[in-house]
Amino acid sequence: MIRHDWELQVSVDQVLRGQGADPEAVRRRRPALVEAAEWALGAGQPLLRPAVLLEELVVEELRHERLSLAGGGRLQGALIGQHMGGAERVAVMVCTLGGLLEKAVSEWMERDPLRGLALNGFGAAALEVLSAEVCLELEGKAAAEGLKTSVPLSPGMIGWPVEKGQRQIFALLPAQEIGVSLTSACMMKPRFSITQVVGIGKEISASGRSCDYCSLKETCKYQSHYAPV
Repeated sequence: MIRHDWELQVSVDQVLRGQGADPEAVRRRRPALVEAAEWALGAGQPLLRPAVLLEELVVEELRHERLSLAGGGRLQGALIGQHMGGAERVAVMVCTLGGLLEKAVSEWMERDPLRGLALNGFGAAALEVLSAEVCLELEGKAAAEGLKTSVPLSPGMIGWPVEKGQRQIFALLPAQEIGVSLTSACMMKPRFSITQVVGIGKEISASGRSCDYCSLKETCKYQSHYAPV
């Protein structure tokens, strides 16, 4: 499945958090950052080219942290073994905002770093919104079938190294069809892109948050803003 029809609604507070800032503190002390975030909303929205490539694959077996999929594909790692027990199928996805926003961020960082950072924060927030919308649709579809969905998992979370997870996902999906590629260092291009997998099944664990398995969980100040799955 490839879809481009996403309408992403981003708030000023989300842009500020996308920059690593505390919106409440910024509003009290740094009004210029708020003004830049407001500017970024208007400047960034026309540059979004959201696209999602998603495929649901039947699970054949989970053994020793290795999830074997129909067609010969696999996902492997401690995190996969922890969350995919009971999965009947798995949704594998690549989400991207396209390359126009990334180019604009680079240009504005040279002309006006304050606006460049705000536009970068907008991109981070918009990508998060896109990812959340896809996962909510999956959850609703699964619920209609009497099934549950797992916590969304991404390479780089604890128990699933980036270099292993990204190669596994890109081996399963033709990401180039939505203009996304993987570098030799396992970084995605365009930069405002994310990969995720979600388990689907009657017996799968549906509790917890992705934050619980993030490598930044001990220092992140914004976990309260991410609702449980």
